Amino acid sequence: MRATVLHGIEDLRVEPRDERPLGDGEVRVRVEAGGICGSDLHYFHHARMGDFPVREPFVLGHEAAGRIAEVGPGVEGLAVGDAVAINPSHPCGTCDHCRSGRENLCGDMLFLGSSRRFPHAQGLFAETFATRARQCVPVPAGTDPGVAALAEPLSVCLHAAGHAGPMLGRRVLVTGAGPIGALCLVVARLGGAVETVITDVMDEPLKAAEALGATRVVNVAKTPDGLTDPAHPRGRFDVAFECSGNPHAQRACLEALAPGGVLVQVGTYADPKVTIAADYVMVKELTLKSSFRFAREFPTAVALLGSGRIDTGPLLSHSFPIEDAMQAFRTAADRRQAMKVQIRF
Repeated sequence: MRATVLHGIEDLRVEPRDERPLGDGEVRVRVEAGGICGSDLHYFHHARMGDFPVREPFVLGHEAAGRIAEVGPGVEGLAVGDAVAINPSHPCGTCDHCRSGRENLCGDMLFLGSSRRFPHAQGLFAETFATRARQCVPVPAGTDPGVAALAEPLSVCLHAAGHAGPMLGRRVLVTGAGPIGALCLVVARLGGAVETVITDVMDEPLKAAEALGATRVVNVAKTPDGLTDPAHPRGRFDVAFECSGNPHAQRACLEALAPGGVLVQVGTYADPKVTIAADYVMVKELTLKSSFRFAREFPTAVALLGSGRIDTGPLLSHSFPIEDAMQAFRTAADRRQAMKVQIRF
C-alpha cells in the first residue's frame, strides 16, 4: 500500500509501505478520505511539533474515514465493508485522568500522527491502516467519507463547547474562521445560540463562515473596531471561542465579553508566553478555560455528521488524490483559497 511520508521540511513523498499483520482485537481500514489539519501543516513546514522533532520517516494525518478491509481475531461488532471514522486518540485507560473521563489529559497518550513518542505514532494518510477495533466508530449509512473524516475536528469543537456551558439563548463570539473556528460556530448554532459572530483577517474564510450561518462576520484587518458596541460598553458576548492562537485575538475576546462571560482558548499559541489582560478578567469576573483535543465526544461527532444536520459544503473546499499529496499540502497552507483540504485514497 502507499502512504504520504514526511522525511524533512517540506519533503513529503508518496511511498510504498508494507502492511503489518493484524493482532487480536484489530482491524485494517481501507482509508478513503483524510483531512489536513493545522498540525499536519506545521509538521510539513517545520518537521517538528513544539519540542518534538520528526526523527524518522513519518506518516502524517489524524483525521480519516474509510471502510473495514480486514478483521482480526477477537473482533466483534465490525465486519468487512463497514464504513467507519477512525478515532486517533489512544489513551491508556487506567490513569486517574482516563478513569475520570478526561482521557485527553492522559500522560501516556498515543495520538496517531504525532512525533511526541519515538518511534513515532504513524498517522492515517495511507491507503490502509491497522488499528484497534475500538478506535473505529461506525458511520451512518450514506455518509460520504469526506464528511465522516470531519469527526476529529468536530470532536475538538464539541469538547470546547462543553467547557463553555449551555449555548441556548447566548451570544457567542468566535475568533479565527479556519475549520476549527467554523465548526465552533456550527456547534454554537446547533446548541441554540441566538447570535454568532466570527472574526478573521481574511475575507475568504469569513465567506465560508457566513455560508455556515454566522449572524455576522468581521474582517478585523479591515475593521479593527468591528466588535465595538456602544450599547454594550462593557462587552456584548456571553461566550468567546478563541480559535486563532493570536494574542491580539485573545485580548479582543476579553474586551468583547460581557461581565461574567466565558473565554474558551482553543487555538494554540506559537509563543507559549502570552500576556493576559488581567484587568478585564478581574473587573468583569470573566472565566478563562482552555480546551485540548477531545475526550469522549468522538461518537457524538460521528452521529452529528451522519445526521445531515451540518452543512459541510462550505467547509470542504478541496480534495486531491494521494498522488497529489504535495499539492494538497501547499493548497491547505494558502488560507486565501482553502478551508478544509482532504486527500482521497
